[in-house]
Amino acid sequence: MNGNVLVDTSVWINYFQKANRDLSEKLENLLSDSQIFVPKIVIAGLIQGAHSEKEIAVIANFLDAFKIVDQKEDTWLKAGKLSFGIRKKGKSVNLIDCYIAVIAKEHRCSIYTLDRHFNDISKELGIKLL
Repeated sequence: MNGNVLVDTSVWINYFQKANRDLSEKLENLLSDSQIFVPKIVIAGLIQGAHSEKEIAVIANFLDAFKIVDQKEDTWLKAGKLSFGIRKKGKSVNLIDCYIAVIAKEHRCSIYTLDRHFNDISKELGIKLL
């Protein structure tokens, strides 16, 4: 599986907790076969949920290991419009997840996530989920 992949917070948490063997194997394959993109907001979320300084140090190493991406000038505007469009269809999604999806689209990434509501986001935005 080659290409650009944005790895969502839910996957990293499961990976670090060693909660799912299949997930860990899939992520390790992606780490060796794909360019991994990590939005700054995902790093902040992981640090927020850390349980120790050691975990924070591991997360800080992401800055050297992966392509760290941030917003463009109109990323939040696009995220708000995406959320609005989904809400008009009777669904509700987290604005931060819309923001992450917009960043993925801007960088031509597929998204690896465990969050099911990304299905609604991907249909609206036209991005691929793994």
